[in-house]
Amino acid sequence: MREHSSWGLREGDEIVPGRHATALLGGGKRYEAYLAWDEAMHTLVAVKLVRPGLVDSESALRGLVGEAAALRTLSHPAIVRMFDVVLDGERPHLVLEFLDGPRLSTLARRYRVIVEQLLPLVLELCSALHYMHGKRLLHLDVKPRNVVMSGRPKLIDLSVAARFDAVSSFSRPVGTTAYMSPEQCDPERFAEIGPPADMWGLGVTLYQALTRTLPFLQTDRSPDAPPTKRYPQLAARPFDLPKDVPDPLAELVLWCLAMDPGDRPTAQGLANELEPLVAGLPTPRLGLFRPGGRTQRNELLARESFLSAASRRLHHSRLPLRPVHETRHREGGTR
Repeated sequence: MREHSSWGLREGDEIVPGRHATALLGGGKRYEAYLAWDEAMHTLVAVKLVRPGLVDSESALRGLVGEAAALRTLSHPAIVRMFDVVLDGERPHLVLEFLDGPRLSTLARRYRVIVEQLLPLVLELCSALHYMHGKRLLHLDVKPRNVVMSGRPKLIDLSVAARFDAVSSFSRPVGTTAYMSPEQCDPERFAEIGPPADMWGLGVTLYQALTRTLPFLQTDRSPDAPPTKRYPQLAARPFDLPKDVPDPLAELVLWCLAMDPGDRPTAQGLANELEPLVAGLPTPRLGLFRPGGRTQRNELLARESFLSAASRRLHHSRLPLRPVHETRHREGGTR
C-alpha cells in the first residue's frame, strides 16, 4: 500500500549529508524510523522519516511539523529528546535521541509485567504528562507502543500532540482507536478535549500491561460503522480486571477509565496515590526482574508488601472513590 512504502535504506546509505542509516528500527502508516550515525554529533540517533509515498502528503508533513514544534518546547527526562528537524528536501525527518530498549507493548506481549516494574513506570509517565500539561500540551496517543523502556521509561511519538487551544477545532477522531478517550472518539459530542484524555490513554496502557488485553472490544472497524460499534468506549464499561490484580491497583485503573473526563485523576493526582504504593514495594533484586525469575514465595512477599502499602494509602486517602469490588460489580463487563 502507498502509505506503507519504504525508503529501503541499507547500512551506510545517506539520509542527508552527514547522516547515514545503520538499521531499520520500525515504523507506522506514515513514518518509518532508522537507527543512524550522525557525524556532527558523533553518535547514534533515531531518524523518523516520512514514508516516500507520503512526502507530498499535507497531513503527514503537518504531523512531523507538529511533533517538532512540541518537542522544541519540552525538556523532561521521561520524554524523548529531539536534536534536529529537516522539512525540505527529498526526505523530511526528525532526528531524535536513540533509546536502546524495548517498547512496553513488546514486554506486555511477551511477558507478564510485574507490579515492581509497572508502578514506578506509571509514576514516571505521570511525571511526563504533568509536565506536558503544564506546558499546555496534550500527547493524545498514550499507549504501550509509545513507551520505550530505556533505563527509565520514555514517552515517544508526539505526532498528534496538540496545544490546549488547538483541540477545540477538532471535528473528527484523533489518536489510536483502542486507546482514545470517549472525547477523542467523538469531539463534537463532548465539550472539550483536555488533560483527562491523556489520563484515559494511561489507564488503558496500565490495564493492558496488567492483563495483556484491552478493556474494550471493538466489534466493527469499518469507517461507516455506528460510533458505538467502532468506538465501544463511548457506551460500554471496561471489562473486569482479573482477580489477581490487587483491588487498590484495579481501583486506580478504573479511576483513569471514568467515562466523564471530570471524574478522572490529574497526572499529579494519580502520582500522589501511586507514590506510597511505590515506596512500599520490596527492594528490587535482579533475579525478580528476569522472565521466569520469580518464585511463588517471592510473589507472595511482593503482594504482601504491596497490599500493606495500599492499605496505608487507602487509610489516608481523601479521594471519593468507591470500593473496587463495588466498581467491578456495577461497571465491569465480562469477557
